[in-house]
Amino acid sequence: MASPDVQICAIAGGSGAGKTTLAFKLLERLGDQASHHTIDWYYRDLSYLSPAERAVVNFDHPDSLEVELFAEHLALLANGHAIDAPIYDFATHSRTTETQHIEARRCIVTEGIHLLGISAVRDSCALTVFVDVDADVRLERRTRRDVAERGRTEASVREQWMTTVAPMHEQFVQPSCAYADRVVTIDEDLDVVASELMERLNQA
Repeated sequence: MASPDVQICAIAGGSGAGKTTLAFKLLERLGDQASHHTIDWYYRDLSYLSPAERAVVNFDHPDSLEVELFAEHLALLANGHAIDAPIYDFATHSRTTETQHIEARRCIVTEGIHLLGISAVRDSCALTVFVDVDADVRLERRTRRDVAERGRTEASVREQWMTTVAPMHEQFVQPSCAYADRVVTIDEDLDVVASELMERLNQA
């Protein structure tokens, strides 16, 4: 149960939908009233596997995430306690030895593809959001991001999309849209949406 003094906004949606973009627009509006928290920091450490073994792990299944630690950290933030969150290296599929200190503030903006499928997360939120964007747009965005930021080839990104990203989206991610207080579509201006979400959090 979150403290009544803390408002959590969870932003979910498929890979490449624009969750992080919307989250940072909202954080920009909330300023020093808010902290950012993402489930992407909580992928399980695979340093014990060989590079070949890591390459075939299904990173789009909820089991690839340490959901228990994420939920524990979110609960601490919700109750006014700072956390030291893990730092994940997507190029090597392993956690670094460092952590990042996240302060507890009046608003916690958290995001990730599986958030609304986790009951412990939903139950602690003042506002749940799902960014609903067509698969072809999301694939194009993900390809650009992973090639530029995560050391991937375009061919490997597209192969992963077909084998795990798209099937896991249909099985786990898209159904969680039913839990959203607000569904955001591709034709909406994310600046306008962010301002709306800020107002809703301020009134919660």
